[in-house]
Amino acid sequence: MDVIQLTGIRCYGYTGYLPEEQILGQWFEVDLRMSLDLTAAAQGDLIEETLDYRSVILAVKDIIANSKFALIEKLADKIVTTVLAFDLVQQVELKLHKPGAPIPDFGGKITLELTRKK
Repeated sequence: MDVIQLTGIRCYGYTGYLPEEQILGQWFEVDLRMSLDLTAAAQGDLIEETLDYRSVILAVKDIIANSKFALIEKLADKIVTTVLAFDLVQQVELKLHKPGAPIPDFGGKITLELTRKK
């Protein structure tokens, strides 16, 4: 199985448990690892035979920007489900980073990882 990775997809969104997170919003970062068969694209050299990752990036950004979930688990699941719906994608590994979690005296980031297959 072949892999396309997209790292550092950054978007402002409104998912969070606290009311101010859904009003003020915050930054989210997404890394994706998508397993698929790239044989036809490698032989034919045509965009129609591969995954147009521009579409994946736009879909991820749209979900983050326009969703208001209480939990990042729900946001991550929505992203994985959407990416897995692309024709060639057989498996998705996602890392969703919440770099500015509103937790006192915590300067790190929260990272959630999901893996799903068709």
